[in-house]
Amino acid sequence: MLNTKDTIAAIATASGAGGIGVVRVSGPLSQSIATHILGACPAPRHAAYLPFYDINQQLIDRGIAIYYQNPHSYTGEDVLELQAHGGTALMQLLLVRCIELGARQAEPGEFTKRAYLNDKIDLAQAEAVADVINATTIEAAKSAVRSLSGEFSNSINQVLAKLINLRMYVEACLDFPEEEIDFITQGKVAEKLTAIAAQLKLVFAKAKQGSLLREGMHIVLVGQPNVGKSSLMNQLSGEEVAIVTPIAGTTRDSIKSFIQINGLPLHIIDTAGLRDTEDEVEKIGIARTYQALQNAQVALLLVDAAHGIGETEKIVLNRLPQGISKIWVHNKIDVTNETAKIKETADETHIYLSAKTGEGIDLLKQYLLNIAGYQQNAEGVFMARARHLNALSEVDNHLTIAAAQINAAELVAEELKLAQEALSSITGEFTPDDLLGEIFSKFCIGK
Repeated sequence: MLNTKDTIAAIATASGAGGIGVVRVSGPLSQSIATHILGACPAPRHAAYLPFYDINQQLIDRGIAIYYQNPHSYTGEDVLELQAHGGTALMQLLLVRCIELGARQAEPGEFTKRAYLNDKIDLAQAEAVADVINATTIEAAKSAVRSLSGEFSNSINQVLAKLINLRMYVEACLDFPEEEIDFITQGKVAEKLTAIAAQLKLVFAKAKQGSLLREGMHIVLVGQPNVGKSSLMNQLSGEEVAIVTPIAGTTRDSIKSFIQINGLPLHIIDTAGLRDTEDEVEKIGIARTYQALQNAQVALLLVDAAHGIGETEKIVLNRLPQGISKIWVHNKIDVTNETAKIKETADETHIYLSAKTGEGIDLLKQYLLNIAGYQQNAEGVFMARARHLNALSEVDNHLTIAAAQINAAELVAEELKLAQEALSSITGEFTPDDLLGEIFSKFCIGK
């Protein structure tokens, strides 16, 4: 159990007016606070409809109060939840009353952090709490719930158990160096390493899908003025998010839009047209275009299908960051009377479409899904973060090195130890305090 003497309180519902609002309290003073506000503490885990009183015993509101006695609560501590009418002033009155009675304002994510530190959930599940709240698509929400329910952690622990057993065997072999027995071969260490690596790859594949659902893909539309970037933005978004006119330079600044394709979140940025200009505002917009490209994963390079790729487009191509995926989009095929199609060469992809009529838009959407590696309705996908993928990659690397040094038991044992530590960091068994602070600081207050 977490050894803490302080009691925290926060408004647990979203800011703004609502039908119902919740003030949550956690810590050793929860029962005392309940007695002062309600007149008596409700029986544990029983909802009671009671009046809420202020310091002068004046009525604040009437609502539902629930008291959870440790360890049978979300945080593992004594917890009090006060459900009242969701007015902003009313919620503040209740929160201030809790603070008057000895609680302090909770920090972002502190309730969930206490749940983790009190072994109510592991770190992967704790992170999934925020992911459930912040999910932007139905598929992302489903994946986050799977992680919160422990599916991701269970998959990690299954691999971890096999890894620990193998490590124990190899280290036991080191205790009998004088024996003329090939323990490594006899114990089928190489075969077990291969089996663990194969199981790890399956977990990684599901985690990568979950990471895509969480992070989405960032796409930037690039091209000369009046080539159809804003029209393509509107087609992809399904609404008029960008102004479309025949006047070159209409888009002066970046316009961001969020869409989803088959559950995959896409963050699309329509940028200012790239050209030589004396307009100071337009110059700033062009500079922001190149800045947006630094954080993007895909650049859609728009050209007029009638004119093709010219010197200006080649200059832009040379200025793109390394590692970004580049797709040439030949727009306005409704003018050139071409059909929608995809042409791929050894190192380039060209998609022909009409942002005006919508012809070829589905081809572009499907291609974006393909390059993202996204599989719709993939079975058992759970939410994952970049740190999870990095840890899984690190484990795979250690297993690869161990397999390459199979005849040196000491080196195999060391690599298995490092692999175990990397894998355990996902669920929080080996996690530095500064990483915990970074993770929970991104939570909302009250969760």
